[in-house]
Amino acid sequence: MVKKYNSYERSFLDPTPIGAALMGEQTRTKTTPGTGAKIPPEVLSRFADAGVDLEAMFAGGHLGNRMGVELLEATSDRVVGTLPVEGNTQPYGLLHGGASAVLAEHLGSIGATLFAGPEKVAVGVELSCTHHRGMRSGTVTGTATPVHRGRTMATYEVVITDEQGRRVCTSRLTCLIRDAVPQE
Repeated sequence: MVKKYNSYERSFLDPTPIGAALMGEQTRTKTTPGTGAKIPPEVLSRFADAGVDLEAMFAGGHLGNRMGVELLEATSDRVVGTLPVEGNTQPYGLLHGGASAVLAEHLGSIGATLFAGPEKVAVGVELSCTHHRGMRSGTVTGTATPVHRGRTMATYEVVITDEQGRRVCTSRLTCLIRDAVPQE
């Protein structure tokens, strides 16, 4: 039986491989339509077989879309995405710390979901961000990598850098991994 997920559950299902069988170096990737993200074919197949629409999942949701989050690469070992500074600033004209937090949670959740697999959902339970430098223009790039991946929790460090590779923000996201409830 193919499980169907409601829109709330799909919002937590973010792209990439799960489990030890899909971890490690992937040599072949495919660009997911509408995202431009590189995703291993085995991952695409596994999620599609479970009725999960990766294109919709990777779209960033309403908040991610509004802020201009763009996903570039997604596996359970590494998730990379960008965010424009323009339109995501505080009243002083600097990149808003909350914008960095949105990028970090989005990328870390994708990694945790890809680790957990299509039968699970990864829900953020803790996010911390340390802001190292301000930005007034350009694009920031976030890279999420696992710190811990267990049966019920996954923690990802997300390093956000400017266009010169200088660290703008360091974040850590912990996600609770739960069984998905099939949509009736």
